[in-house]
Amino acid sequence: MDDLAIIGGTGMTSIAGLSIVRREMVKTPYGAPSGPIVHGELFGRRVVFLARHGQSHTIPPHRINYRANIWALKDVGVERVIAVAAVGGIGAECRPERLVVPDQIIDYTYARQHSYFDGQPERVHHIEFGEPYSAGLRAVLLEAARTAGVDALDGGCYGATQGPRLETAAEIRRLERDGCTLVGMTGMPEAALARELEMDYACCALVANWAAGKEQRPIDMAELEATVKRGIGAARQVIERLLLDRNEAAPD
Repeated sequence: MDDLAIIGGTGMTSIAGLSIVRREMVKTPYGAPSGPIVHGELFGRRVVFLARHGQSHTIPPHRINYRANIWALKDVGVERVIAVAAVGGIGAECRPERLVVPDQIIDYTYARQHSYFDGQPERVHHIEFGEPYSAGLRAVLLEAARTAGVDALDGGCYGATQGPRLETAAEIRRLERDGCTLVGMTGMPEAALARELEMDYACCALVANWAAGKEQRPIDMAELEATVKRGIGAARQVIERLLLDRNEAAPD
């Protein structure tokens, strides 16, 4: 069973070394997902991969069909989701090229289809969301990073903004006052939808740049992209180590 899925964000539209078994375009009650669900094998373990922004990175954050993406993963048997995302750094420890495994999130997005429970035809349903990320899956990610020798920060608050534009310096100051240490555009409603479908979900965030106003110069988009290209290798290392650890722990 391919019970583990990787959702790849900016800089990760594929996984190097993944031996593809099949691609599957899953139909959902919420429309089409961002692309085909890729079933493959890496280090002897079965894994599912989905490119959040599409295979050619053509879908902006506010246009992603998050409901279809999470539903499609659940439909093919996925129980655990690792979401890779490029983010901006707000907190002093969240420097560019560092990996962060956040433990909290604040949602600033709007006009997104953010729930499967719209009241029709079923009754109103509320999920418990005090701890938005799976503690067990976060621990697995952090242990994989430690074993792989990757510097990963344990904890942080992800501020999810609407996009696709980057934030103003004043907006970042507000996020910082609210307690956010990271800023990104895809963390919600992805995390909440996974909780609604009772899936374990954790985020592996790559800091691509200092957020607006944290440096005395404008954000350089070419520099940001170059940082993602360099740093995404660390995220791959962590995922590879995680899969190796699962392989070594599997019974004969």
